[in-house]
Amino acid sequence: MSITSALVAQGSTYVSPDVEWFHLSPIIALVSGALFLLVVGALTPQWPRGLYAFVTAVTAGVAGGLAMFLWDDVTDQGEGTLVGGALAFDTFTQFLTITVCAATLLVALVSDDELRGGGKDGPEVYALFLVAATGAVVMGAANDLIVLFLGLETLSLALYVLAASDRERTASQESGIKYFVLGGFASAFFLYGIALIYGGTQSTNIGEIITSFQGSVLIEGNDALVLAGIALLIVGLGFKVAAVPFHVWTPDVYEGAPTNVTAFMASVGKAGAFAAMLRVLVIALPFHRDDWRPAIWALALLSLVIGSALAIIQTDVKRMLAYSSISHAGFILVGVEAAGHDAGEAIVGDGMPSVMTYLLLYSVLTIGSFAVVALVARSNGGDTSIEAFKGLAGRRPVIALCLTVFLLAQAGVPFTSGFVAKWGVIQAAVEEQSYAIAIIAMVSAVIAAFLYLRIMVNVWLEAGDEATQREPVPISTGLAVLASAAFTLFVGVWPGWLLDAADTVTQYAR
Repeated sequence: MSITSALVAQGSTYVSPDVEWFHLSPIIALVSGALFLLVVGALTPQWPRGLYAFVTAVTAGVAGGLAMFLWDDVTDQGEGTLVGGALAFDTFTQFLTITVCAATLLVALVSDDELRGGGKDGPEVYALFLVAATGAVVMGAANDLIVLFLGLETLSLALYVLAASDRERTASQESGIKYFVLGGFASAFFLYGIALIYGGTQSTNIGEIITSFQGSVLIEGNDALVLAGIALLIVGLGFKVAAVPFHVWTPDVYEGAPTNVTAFMASVGKAGAFAAMLRVLVIALPFHRDDWRPAIWALALLSLVIGSALAIIQTDVKRMLAYSSISHAGFILVGVEAAGHDAGEAIVGDGMPSVMTYLLLYSVLTIGSFAVVALVARSNGGDTSIEAFKGLAGRRPVIALCLTVFLLAQAGVPFTSGFVAKWGVIQAAVEEQSYAIAIIAMVSAVIAAFLYLRIMVNVWLEAGDEATQREPVPISTGLAVLASAAFTLFVGVWPGWLLDAADTVTQYAR
């Protein structure tokens, strides 16, 4: 007997949830773009030069534009939920969607030249970018832990394939299998954590979980189930954000994956994972904030210290940036820890806004950094060692200047977006009187500055190899680098408009 027949036999009728199609339009746009690339790309001959990337960039731009329109709807009508409470409709979701779409657009520009230069142009990689972006958006928008897991797997499976997409390089294959095996374990931890949360609260819906904690006292071991579930959720999410000690996959995968894919993982992958962490810990589990906040504090400490210390001893720039991303994850975790102090309160601090601001700014500047790495590697036969960057200022002064902007921003130098991002999370920690982690973050920033200075010395002060090829800078990659550098400087000088927008993410659906 079917479910519908059983309901009718019991005198009940099945009522399907209302679907607000326009409110789902960013996700629909991303999925439509991916399907268009796969279906039409498979049924037609090779498209004209740059058209795959153009379609991807337009799709991401349209989805981001729709998120901006929906932002106005949220501010006018208030936050709520969609599809029977499965997805949240709030400014938090729209801010993340804009971040993901902006990063996807920039990566599409970088990928155009990267793929065409190697004779690997085709619709598959671009479709996977859009699929992964969809998963990241769903992770941030999920109002149900099962839906969040579906978004997580959509993002992860696409990234596994993307990491191994360069079939001519053994390193790419190795990075894909390493990421897949370790990612599978992390997903299992996360799913087991969801099961334990369900066992303790009898629901996976975030709103119902909050109601369960508000309306009852957990007894008979249920509290132990919830605590164990929180621990497993943190393990799963800690892997996705590359926090120490769950970071072991990051250097090898970042180095082995194609550079454009590495840029995508460092931006979209990290943004989706941290948004999910905020949605799970701060929004869904505020009543256990005193239980999970010390764990986040410890992860932040380890990520800041180990990420910064190991970055400065690397000799490959992609591995340097990989360990740098671990250090940046530590900074973002400082903001998550600060958000935990006021989780569930009517008046919240600057923790969540600082995290979302950091994710947007870091996504742009890390894509710009990896775009320059891709240009240097292309001129040096794929070499991404620090030696390959010697004399870059003499060969490509504008590109060298843009790389310097990105490195200064990652170091947190004033008048760059990186300073705004790091100042935000440290200020949020200080406001919550988390002085120890704030001081550790500042010391780590000083240590990491040596890494960026080391690269800049090679770019500006060291003589390069005269035999190095001086290929023309591809238009789309050059555009992505210039746009990222301009945005990095613009926000560093005039950050007010972005900070005001980020302040609204605390009005989330519950």
